[in-house]
Amino acid sequence: MRRALVPAALVLATVLLTPGPAHGVGGGGTRGDGPVGEVEGDELTAKASTSRIKVTRTSGPTGGTGTLSSVDPTWEPPPCWYEPVFTPAQLKNFAETEAAGDVSIRQGWYGEGLWTDHFRDGKEARNYFGTPASVPGYENYNLGKDGYFWRGVAPDWSALDDTSLCSRLMFWQDAGEVPDEPEAPTPEVLAAYAYDKVKVPETEIELKPAARSTVNLPTWVWLDKATFQEISVRAELPGTGLWAETTAQPVALHLDPGTEDAETYPASGHCEINADGSIGTPYTRGSADSAPPCGIRYLRASGGEPYRLTASITWEISWEGTGGARGDLPDGTFETAQDMTVQEIQSVNR
Repeated sequence: MRRALVPAALVLATVLLTPGPAHGVGGGGTRGDGPVGEVEGDELTAKASTSRIKVTRTSGPTGGTGTLSSVDPTWEPPPCWYEPVFTPAQLKNFAETEAAGDVSIRQGWYGEGLWTDHFRDGKEARNYFGTPASVPGYENYNLGKDGYFWRGVAPDWSALDDTSLCSRLMFWQDAGEVPDEPEAPTPEVLAAYAYDKVKVPETEIELKPAARSTVNLPTWVWLDKATFQEISVRAELPGTGLWAETTAQPVALHLDPGTEDAETYPASGHCEINADGSIGTPYTRGSADSAPPCGIRYLRASGGEPYRLTASITWEISWEGTGGARGDLPDGTFETAQDMTVQEIQSVNR
């Protein structure tokens, strides 16, 4: 259980209120109105692994299922950030009905008394040994005030290797304000979160000849201009006014023939996108011996094992967001592979 691994010193510093190992609740059981911890009438949840960021596609073709991989192996999206979780009324409803969930990114509270003591009756939070931990409580859930209770969120726990990040106990923030915290959300955080929500179409290239080629004869490669268009998704964090729109623009197709015994056209294997959005040129009758603008020429037969031809589209990623913020993220790629059988034509001279 993930919180059982937190060192004792950290437990003291970050205020674990239950004497046993704390762990998140929120998706482990169900009631008639949804998962445990869910607040009726809203999308709030008691799980610190669930973000409220809403992502919607705003432009581009529908039906894409491909997830982009960053060309920069060192780039990673933020592992966690703070989000508004409850309004005063929602927290009151949760504390007095569910009362089982994450009060911080690494702590879970069980039982109505823990929640009501701190958020209703103004009592200080207590550490593992039951002594005060200098975290002041709240009076009657701050009912009548305009704002939200915030908490850290980490959608991917495997990426959170620093136990100090986003670990603050659930806290109050007035409406229209973003907390002054190192892990506070920003438009760039939302843009990075949306990166893997950009779904691109499969890289289904057209080949001539298709799947079976001949030694020393060019294989023409092209892509329909209607398939690869700019795709944009918008990420918004409710209750903050923060948003970002992340845009993926296809810029090139890269071919890897799957063997060193081959040549690519152009020599780099990098086929640029044409002005009309297409890639390469469709094969036409009589062009078999011509060098294609985008293609491959195999120099040796594949023998018993076909070659594995890989085609990957590079997508250039940019974003804009709240207050005119804008920037770039690392390019993304999506690739597919297919078998290519290469035969050698035998001729007999008489």
